[in-house]
Amino acid sequence: MRIYGNRLIQTLPGELTRPTSAKVREALFNIWQGQIEGCRWLDLCAGNGSMGAEALCRGAKEVIGIEKLGKACAIINNNWDKFATSEQQFKVIRGDIIKEFKKLRGQQFDRIYFDPPYRSELYQPVLEIITTQKILAEQGELAVEHNPKFWLAKEIEGLEICRQKHYGNTSLTFYK
Repeated sequence: MRIYGNRLIQTLPGELTRPTSAKVREALFNIWQGQIEGCRWLDLCAGNGSMGAEALCRGAKEVIGIEKLGKACAIINNNWDKFATSEQQFKVIRGDIIKEFKKLRGQQFDRIYFDPPYRSELYQPVLEIITTQKILAEQGELAVEHNPKFWLAKEIEGLEICRQKHYGNTSLTFYK
């Protein structure tokens, strides 16, 4: 898999993670163009870390990822270490996303990317935690990747849908 600047990143073999397609990744970064440099980025259900790696390559100041699979965390660390400069920070947190949110208490992020397994029950509880813990910065935006066959985006108290984009079976719903 390649990201911004034709850089090669490592991925897990098989179907343990479902990487965001190049088309969706490019579309997201075009939408957020000019808003990545210097931002604090949170990558939820980070998979192989392609979104966080892309954010680092585009100048994010800090990238934090949460991923459940240990093998994936090692790959994310490896990928992000290749792209982070000495001025950038990154951290990978291994564990269940709901339980690991406590490690983010008091922190806010300018951009959050949330891409859980499409058939998971994570959408509602994670969005609620983001609002109750005020993890999204006031002027920040959250993008949720989903398949509309399995989850329909809806307003969440404290989050407002600001746009939706559809790319085949993949949708991005943006909240502010």
